[in-house]
Amino acid sequence: MAVNIQLYYGKKNFDVQKAQRFFKERRITVQELDLKKHRLGEREVQTMARALGMQNLLDREDKKVKEHPACYYNKDEDILQAILENPWLLKCPIVRSGNRVTAGYAPQIWETWLEG
Repeated sequence: MAVNIQLYYGKKNFDVQKAQRFFKERRITVQELDLKKHRLGEREVQTMARALGMQNLLDREDKKVKEHPACYYNKDEDILQAILENPWLLKCPIVRSGNRVTAGYAPQIWETWLEG
């Protein structure tokens, strides 16, 4: 069974590199979406938010993100707008397979996706 995997990233960090290596080692074809080139749509972000929660999409560990007001927003609509305008606020990598989504490095979860 083929699994359709999309890997979103706005900045190359160790977690993005580890995710790329994870799928490459398993010979899984991944559609990589660099958020500097690929503009996120509202429906894409909504799908991610349904799976993880809008608050969990922000990379609150990143120093640059902590300086952005979105880090302190409480309303999902405000966070959504901030992410659409500034995709670098996202916790990377975001890995998606259909409606299943992870933010950050999550090999245990990806293994379950590959098993079926």
